[in-house]
Amino acid sequence: MEWLNDNAQAISAVTSICTLLVWVFYAQLLYNGYVRQRRPRIIVNRGKGVGTNALCLISNMSSEAIYIQHLVAVLHTHEGVYELDVVEYQQQSGDDDEACYRTHQGPLASGDYLHIQSFGSIVDQIAQHWQLDQDALHRHTPELEIRVIAIYGSEDMPVGASRRFALDLNASPLHQLTPLKVDTERMNSRKDRKRVLKWAKAIEMHKAQ
Repeated sequence: MEWLNDNAQAISAVTSICTLLVWVFYAQLLYNGYVRQRRPRIIVNRGKGVGTNALCLISNMSSEAIYIQHLVAVLHTHEGVYELDVVEYQQQSGDDDEACYRTHQGPLASGDYLHIQSFGSIVDQIAQHWQLDQDALHRHTPELEIRVIAIYGSEDMPVGASRRFALDLNASPLHQLTPLKVDTERMNSRKDRKRVLKWAKAIEMHKAQ
C-alpha cells in the first residue's frame, strides 16, 4: 500500500494512457467497419445458363446506388485487343421487327442487378464491330474482359470493376466460358480510379471521332 501511495501519480498516468490506447483501438475498428461498408462493391458474374449462352450479370452489392456510365467488353486475342462499349444495345421490336436501341446507362439500386445480353452475343458484337475472323477465334482461346465504369454517391472520380473469362469456343457448352479469377476485381483505390477515368475518357474521345 505504501508503494501504491508513493507511485499513485505514475500509476494514474499509465492507466490513462492504456485507456486512451483502448479507445483508439476501438475507434479504429469502428472506422474500418464504416469505410468497408461504404466501399463500392460491383460484381460481374454469369447467370441463367452455361457457356457463352449464359447472361452477363452486373450486380450492385454496395450500400448505396451506383450510376452506370459505361459497360465495356474487351476481347484479348493473339492479334490484339478489341474494345466495345456495350452499355447501349440493339433490340428487335415485336411487331414490325424494326431495330430499336436500348441503354443500360443509369442508376442501379443497392442489391439490384441487370444483365447485358449473353456472353456469346457480346463476343459477336465485338467481332462484327471490328470485323474479326470468327475462325481465328475458334482456333485460339481468347479472353473476354467485362469492365464496369460507374459513379458512386457524391464522389467525383468514377469507380470500376473488371472480370476476365477464358473463351474456348470449341469446348463443350459447360467449359466454353471460364472465369480466370474467383471474384471480380474491385477498382476503388485512388490509383485504380485514375485508370478507370482514363478508360472513360478514351470512350468519350472515340465517340467524338
